[in-house]
Amino acid sequence: MNIVSILIGVCIVAAIAAFIAGFFWRAIVDRGYKAGRLKEATDEVDRILKDSQKEAELLKKTAILEAKDEWFKAKSNFEAEAAKTRETMRHEQQRIKEQDLELKRREEVIGKRETEFSARENLLNSKEKSLRTKDAELSRLISLENDKLEKISQMSLEEAKKLLLSNLEGQVRYECAQMIKEMKDNARLEAENQAKEIVLDAIQRCAADTTVESTVSVVHLPNDEMKGRIIGREGRNIRSFEEATGVDVIVDDTPEAVILSAFDPIRREIARLTLEKLIVDGRIHPGRIEELMKKSEVELDKKIKEAAEEVIFELDVHNLKPKLAEMIGRLKYRTSYGQNVLQHSREVAMLAGIMASEIGLDPKVAIRAGLLHDIGKAIDRETEGTHSQLGADLAGKNGENDIIVNAIAAHHEDVEPISFYPVLIQAADTISSTRPGVRRETLTNYVSRLTNLEEIADSFRGVSKSFVIQAGREIRVMVEPEAINDAQAEELSRQLAQKIQDEMEFPGQIKITVIRERRFTEFAK
Repeated sequence: MNIVSILIGVCIVAAIAAFIAGFFWRAIVDRGYKAGRLKEATDEVDRILKDSQKEAELLKKTAILEAKDEWFKAKSNFEAEAAKTRETMRHEQQRIKEQDLELKRREEVIGKRETEFSARENLLNSKEKSLRTKDAELSRLISLENDKLEKISQMSLEEAKKLLLSNLEGQVRYECAQMIKEMKDNARLEAENQAKEIVLDAIQRCAADTTVESTVSVVHLPNDEMKGRIIGREGRNIRSFEEATGVDVIVDDTPEAVILSAFDPIRREIARLTLEKLIVDGRIHPGRIEELMKKSEVELDKKIKEAAEEVIFELDVHNLKPKLAEMIGRLKYRTSYGQNVLQHSREVAMLAGIMASEIGLDPKVAIRAGLLHDIGKAIDRETEGTHSQLGADLAGKNGENDIIVNAIAAHHEDVEPISFYPVLIQAADTISSTRPGVRRETLTNYVSRLTNLEEIADSFRGVSKSFVIQAGREIRVMVEPEAINDAQAEELSRQLAQKIQDEMEFPGQIKITVIRERRFTEFAK
């Protein structure tokens, strides 16, 4: 490519030189220059032609040299590629030789194995023939023995099989029943022991108050003269106060104190705050009562919020909707059998969390369900329905998941549980509500309940004695062994439990134990 370019350049230069020479020549002839000028022009043309020829020769030599360089380079590259190709072919030939050697070695190994397999096949064939002979002999001997046994036992083979299978079936069933009973007893005993340990550990680790609340609040006065100002002229102030707050104000002979009585703890607390503000302010009249009552309502809302935040922070419960937090705070002013519901919910959450950790469940879920299990009691006096169903609906509407909603709805067995958490909440709820001193029950009601339990137990046929123990949490029934067998005793426990559930109301649960035993006495003389 470069040689062609150079030759083209040489031709172009020669053409230009010829064109210039012809131009000068024509110019000289046409204008009629003199002979001297003509010679000068001719010399100039010769000089130009010579210079052009020299330059063309130089370009030609340069092109030839460059062409030789290109040829040498191409030759060198070709020789290098050829050497590389030869080296590659040499390696490939070496690899093929190695593969051939490996194939030959494998062929030898396979040949040896085929020889071994042939020898083993021959050995196995001979052993198979020997085994067939022995099997035929064994079958003949067994047939002879069976014939002898049939003659001795006077039974056919099928009859003997049926008898043997029948005996084996009875023995297997008996052994299975014994094994199942033993496994059930061991599992029940182990489960009861573990459950007791878990519950006891939870109770020991949960410290709580044992006081109960009443339906009255006592407001202390700076002096007895304040009673007259509270009553007002012709009872105007006390009537206005009772109408505005919805509580009864009891002014008796108790020194420096008045009593506020109301079933609704929230109304009673608003009335207490209002009366304390009136006493401090000193201006007691109907207009002032209404003004301070509104301030007390705002203050109580703040206390409700603070109570909820304190419990939520203590239990480390996150992402509660504001509506649920407000309902938790309202539980501070709600009681059940004299027990503060917020305190009860806190205890249930702690107990459920401890027990969940012991049995491998998520304690955070158990704590959340325990805290919210009685949330329906914040609105059960305003809305129709049980507190468990109201609480489940409220939790569901405020973003709680199905496990929490089901734990709230099922903690009194109103619906079927879908997880273990409702059972945990039931256990924690029972522990919190039945521990000594936590709930208020009059002596008359207590004695009446225990008497009714014994009367219900004694009403069943075959019961000799019944004893209520554990403060009404357990009843033990002694039955006559001649009149009732073990199966009937088990059925009696179920019937007694069902009758107690249908005819009585009681907190927590009652354990029923039916005892059937025989005693034989003899004297050695």
